[in-house]
Amino acid sequence: MNPELESKYSRLKTILKDLGSLIIAYSGGVDSTLLLKVAVDVLGKNVLAVIGRSDTYPISEYEEAIQFARSIGAEWAEIKTEETDNLKFKENPVDRCYFCKTELFTKLHQVAQQKGIQRIADGSITDDLSDFRPGMKAKKEQNVCSPLLEAGLSKADVRELSKQLGLPTWDKGSFACLSSRFPYGTAITKEALQQIDAAEIMLHNLGFRYYRVRYHDSKTARIEVGTEEIPRLMDSNLRNKIVADIKRLGFTYVTLDLQGYRTGSMNEILPNKPM
Repeated sequence: MNPELESKYSRLKTILKDLGSLIIAYSGGVDSTLLLKVAVDVLGKNVLAVIGRSDTYPISEYEEAIQFARSIGAEWAEIKTEETDNLKFKENPVDRCYFCKTELFTKLHQVAQQKGIQRIADGSITDDLSDFRPGMKAKKEQNVCSPLLEAGLSKADVRELSKQLGLPTWDKGSFACLSSRFPYGTAITKEALQQIDAAEIMLHNLGFRYYRVRYHDSKTARIEVGTEEIPRLMDSNLRNKIVADIKRLGFTYVTLDLQGYRTGSMNEILPNKPM
């Protein structure tokens, strides 16, 4: 481990030790998985990983998150979040994530109070400071801490440290809830979320490592896969299977984005990213 990363790792462990006890908003993504691992190493049973289950949370992510938490002996629980019942969330404004995070953190505070746990933490990192993250406002309002961010860890740092610690998520694609597959202003419904989840499970089962299925006007599914994986889709048998499977989910058109997989592609339409 290089000296700079080792220093950040040491800082992270000190921050966690000072917290005493902790609830982690755990999704099973790259960042929250590293946070959970180090927190369990430092605080043991004084850490509780809490997964917020809702229609916006991909089934495959949930299953992988539970598997990892069990593999390291972490205490974990799940709560039901109901952001899809919030009218403002369903309208899908550009600050949609604010309503989602407010719902999640409110429920986590209730768990913390019941369990007598001192603090709530999320997996925010330094990269989040330079991207459009409306949920950061909710985090500040709800007094949620971010140990990875406080330790100065970037996404590259998180991946390298995860690799050094032998975590299976070190090269995993970035996690984002299913609502991020919808253009701003397009209504988010439970039925549409289920369509997208089923389409992405299909790509996952076909062995794609980096993927998104974006939802456009209820008729079009726009597929993003890793640029190095695009050549696989030139195989007519595989391509025909994907088209047929996605059409069975209710889409009329199935398109491939030639730019490939990238996080936050729905933000590309924003002229100025509001904070």
